[in-house]
Amino acid sequence: MEKLMVSEKLDENKKIMSQLLPVQESFDIIQRDLVIGNKKSCYYFIDGFTKDESMQKIMDKFFGIKEEDMPDNAEQFTQECLSYVEIEVLSDYNSILKNLLSGVTCLFIDGYHQSIAIDCRTYPARSVDEPEKDKSLRGSRDGFVETIVFNTALIRRRIRDEHLIMEMHEIGKSSKTDVVLCYMSDRVDKELLKNVKSRLEKIDVDDLRMNQQSLAEALFKRKWYNPFPKFKFTERPDTTAACLMEGKITILVDNSPSALILPTSIYDMIEEANDHYFPPITNVYLKISRGIITFLTIFLVPFFLLLCQNPQWIPTWLEFITIKDPVYVPLIFQILILELAIDGLRLAALNTPSMLSTPLSVIAGIVMGEFSVKSGWFSSEVMLYMAFVSVANYTQPNFELGYALKFMRLALLVLTAIFDWVGFLLGCILVVCSICFNKTLSGRSYLNIKLN
Repeated sequence: MEKLMVSEKLDENKKIMSQLLPVQESFDIIQRDLVIGNKKSCYYFIDGFTKDESMQKIMDKFFGIKEEDMPDNAEQFTQECLSYVEIEVLSDYNSILKNLLSGVTCLFIDGYHQSIAIDCRTYPARSVDEPEKDKSLRGSRDGFVETIVFNTALIRRRIRDEHLIMEMHEIGKSSKTDVVLCYMSDRVDKELLKNVKSRLEKIDVDDLRMNQQSLAEALFKRKWYNPFPKFKFTERPDTTAACLMEGKITILVDNSPSALILPTSIYDMIEEANDHYFPPITNVYLKISRGIITFLTIFLVPFFLLLCQNPQWIPTWLEFITIKDPVYVPLIFQILILELAIDGLRLAALNTPSMLSTPLSVIAGIVMGEFSVKSGWFSSEVMLYMAFVSVANYTQPNFELGYALKFMRLALLVLTAIFDWVGFLLGCILVVCSICFNKTLSGRSYLNIKLN
């Protein structure tokens, strides 16, 4: 499609802008006419994206320009009459619309066949506080926000190296979302980088309505039957910087307060920020502890169910795990009901006002605990193991991985309940295969094995 170029006549430019933009219908698209050096001028901007103080200083400069000092073209005007830093001269309306809808102010002057883009925009942003989910005991207390420029600055602050590359891409026909590809040019895997760039360029979607998640789905189509996540997400700039220094690739998406990191393995998924801030022996201990707890979240309850179905296998020193009280509801149904109830409590906590969360948690704990056991719905042993599992899910920072482990545990429970020890064995094989054959974007499995 042929580009529509800027005209020298201001009235014609205003007419074209009125056709391309709903200036009259949208209250936040502002058009203002003014005279600069005895020449008619007009500029457009988005209300809420423009810094008032900066525009006021620029306007004061405009009103001080005399007719004899007025340059002949836009290039000279930017050099002689504008002291602002971020300025660009645009010749076609595609570039003008892209910049204007991103928050840049576009100025038209009668007699100039180009538009002057003045980048004095500002985005609504919150402070760079520490993420609520991924906290650190000794690390920095800052975190990513929804403004992509702030996020790149947080990384640049930590890596002052000329090899740190940040490539800007635009994805989405309607949303035109800014996506930044970050990598260390001297450390990154060139083949992986080429693969990621190719995938980004081939993405053909109308919008990234869910920001980073929409991009992840467009980059790599996941198989519905394998719930393990394909990417690692982090809201911490220090973790992102550490991954970049290891040669990994990071993708930042505007309006998303987290970074997408690849390639990824199971070891990356269970890693957290505290692992980088402690001595090696403490670091190793934390990783081993997290690995053991992750293992138990999958196999503890199914193994308990298997032993209860085969009490003759229980050795004398483990007889205390057997259920002494009468069982009114089959164990498998007790466990499945509690799995659903725990998720219900979790969803309720997300939507509960903060002032009511504590008393409602106490009420839920009493009802789900003491009263449910006394009523005969649940056994105290089942309540104990499910409580351990629900708390253990939060020992690793990845939310998606927690649900993937939950689905593996549910499959293992159902198979064990139906086929006894054969089902437990089949479930274990299913878990191992789901991890080993979970192919990520880099072509490697979770165990970092190359899959062709």
